[in-house]
Amino acid sequence: MFSQIGGYYNGSFVPHWTYGSQVQTFRARGQHVHTYIYAQFSGRWQADQMLNYYLPRVTTPKGSIVALDVESGNPDTDSVLYALGRIKAAGYTPILYGYKNFLVNHINLQYISTQYPLWLAEYPDYSVRRYPNFGFFPSFNNVAIFQFTSTYVLGGLDGDVDLTGITNNGYTQNTNPTVTQPVNRPSNTQKQQPQPAANTYTVRYGDSWWSIANRHGMNMYTLAQINGRSISSMLYPGQTLRIRANVQTNQQSKNSGSTWRDALGDTWHKENGTFTSNTWLNLRWGARTSSSRIALLNPGSTVKYDAWSNHGGYVWVRQPRNNGYGYVVVRNAVTHQAYGSFK
Repeated sequence: MFSQIGGYYNGSFVPHWTYGSQVQTFRARGQHVHTYIYAQFSGRWQADQMLNYYLPRVTTPKGSIVALDVESGNPDTDSVLYALGRIKAAGYTPILYGYKNFLVNHINLQYISTQYPLWLAEYPDYSVRRYPNFGFFPSFNNVAIFQFTSTYVLGGLDGDVDLTGITNNGYTQNTNPTVTQPVNRPSNTQKQQPQPAANTYTVRYGDSWWSIANRHGMNMYTLAQINGRSISSMLYPGQTLRIRANVQTNQQSKNSGSTWRDALGDTWHKENGTFTSNTWLNLRWGARTSSSRIALLNPGSTVKYDAWSNHGGYVWVRQPRNNGYGYVVVRNAVTHQAYGSFK
């Protein structure tokens, strides 16, 4: 749930006085509440004026999202980056909201998307719409949230899809336990390998998914995946991450090649096939219902998979992707109800 703290219009402030009570009410209901600012500004001076006023008034928790709603005026790339950086420095998750057409015509959205996640809005009409129409999805790099309607209910209410799990920021901890792996002892006949990484890593100030992964010879998407997160998830100094991305590969090679145990202790079986869903399903970065979501698959979606696993009450399949693997539930392991068809 997003609550508007207020608006800024090139020097004028319009605070929303219901913001505090909204946050309090919805947090009392156990909902994840985040903040956004309607931000019509140009230049760093106006960015400072806006954030000096609103950031001290944010009542959602540290780590939660503070979004800049940039959809009018004459924004510029430098001041938008500067404002997002200030939000991050204040301890919140910065995200840029807007309509793709407006943003690409006013700022260098491609460059900004390499630094910060996007929350893009696009919908065909203003009819009441309860489910996203991905035919209107504003394809772009690093889209974390897709707003698919402004009339989720009659009278008006925005409807959004969290594509990465970013709305957990500020509210949930990493609940996946640290898994201690056995020490690898390569034989004398093996080629010299890079020094194995430690089993865990403690995040330091200034770290990013990329820097940690690069330091340990890993892919940043794989690092995020084995920790049940996405690269859009906020990192905090003192946070413990599992590393050792090569555990699954090593274990698979030691087995028959058709069955192996991954770093989380789940048994996987090699199988190539195509799954077609008959309902809405979450495609995730990890084979856990708590793992961050990559996308919401609509009925009729097809997933080409190369392995399957039965654990946690579900049957999962693994989808090879350019940046790692995606995972989706395809069957209830208890009732044996399938969520689609296989071939």
